[in-house]
Amino acid sequence: MRHDLDSHQQADFNKLKQCLNPDRLKNLLFALTDIHSPTGNAGEVCKFLVAHLHQHGMDAKFLPIGEHSGAGLARIEGDGDGANLLLYAPIDTHLEGDASDYPWTGKEPTVDTVPKAVEHGDWIYGLGSSNPKAMVATLAEIFICAKESGCHWPGTLSLGFADGGMPVDISQRQNAGMSNGVFHLLNRGGSPDYCIVMKPWNWVYHEEPGMAWFKITVWGTLGYAGVPRGTPGFRSSIVPAAEVILALEEWLPQYTERNTSGIVRPDGWISAVRGGWPERPAFPSAATEIYFDVRVNPRSTPAQVRAEFAEFMQELRESRPDIKCEWEMYGSAPGGSTDPENWIIQSARRGWEEVEGRPYPAAPDLLGGQTDGSLLRALGIPTARVGWPWPAEGSPLPVAEGLGGMGATYIPDLIPCAEKIMYAVVDTCTRSRSDVVT
Repeated sequence: MRHDLDSHQQADFNKLKQCLNPDRLKNLLFALTDIHSPTGNAGEVCKFLVAHLHQHGMDAKFLPIGEHSGAGLARIEGDGDGANLLLYAPIDTHLEGDASDYPWTGKEPTVDTVPKAVEHGDWIYGLGSSNPKAMVATLAEIFICAKESGCHWPGTLSLGFADGGMPVDISQRQNAGMSNGVFHLLNRGGSPDYCIVMKPWNWVYHEEPGMAWFKITVWGTLGYAGVPRGTPGFRSSIVPAAEVILALEEWLPQYTERNTSGIVRPDGWISAVRGGWPERPAFPSAATEIYFDVRVNPRSTPAQVRAEFAEFMQELRESRPDIKCEWEMYGSAPGGSTDPENWIIQSARRGWEEVEGRPYPAAPDLLGGQTDGSLLRALGIPTARVGWPWPAEGSPLPVAEGLGGMGATYIPDLIPCAEKIMYAVVDTCTRSRSDVVT
């Protein structure tokens, strides 16, 4: 049964859209991008956004996580018995933004990988300007519009943002990453009835994968370039590691095919290989390490994925007893799913249809990206992921190949996504809690 907006709700929706200010959004995105915020060191940008919300008359507070990290939470309290809807996005960037990023991100810096904002017409460039800072800026603009519109609703609208959203583990900064910030936010008063997460891709996703991180260590012996090949007691770790990599590359697509279901396609990628000393090339190392990330379908668990990988490693050892290796799962996060018939999913899809002017497709593109939304759902919070076309096309400035710095944003691309979320805000917050929370 559909719940389209009535005339009063439609009027509120129109008021919010009329308040939407692309220039203000662009200016906020520029300012957020210009504040460097690598994972575990995003406290300054969180404080800036809290101050920005204060300037617009908002009730907002900074939630510190250690000395250099934190989260932010703001609310527009409802005036009745309505639901609490949280608009959420992470705020930390995936790269360090310094010389340590190269050559791993590319041969040299590009405008999208540098932690300095650049404006070019309707484009904002700089490390993380698209993901995550365009998301945070858009949600903040929606929140400000809700305040400026003068609308009063039964429901409470909350805005949350946090450090630690990137799928990384920064040991030197209190092991930041892997959703530690949103967990902190929820534990300190931020837990809502519903959540909308803004993330790339122009769909409304009701589920997202988790992830499992593995390390394989291939053992040989410490060698010396002056020792003749075939000398007893000397064996390489690097050459057998290459064979393990090829076997793993054959297994990963098979894993994906077996575990694809719902709207999740759980791919896996080998991400790093480490072994030896560049300053000691005469001494081949006794160990070579292989690291990879494999995504976890929400209908599975990291423990089940670990068991599946264990079978692969057992088969490898049996077929290649000459390769000496061991392995471990050194990081994981569960996937999460919300019932697609849940209120917030259906409301967000109605908003998508309203703005797109067409029915929501029965089969959107499959998803492999992991976000804080996985943890929100795993903790029992019904969550919709709403996005925009990504990456932006037609950049007038050259950007890095591949993922790069996720730092090129075309402001007009964000406006339809903002309107879709505004629809769900009005649809949810204008009703009593008993109408939307079951």
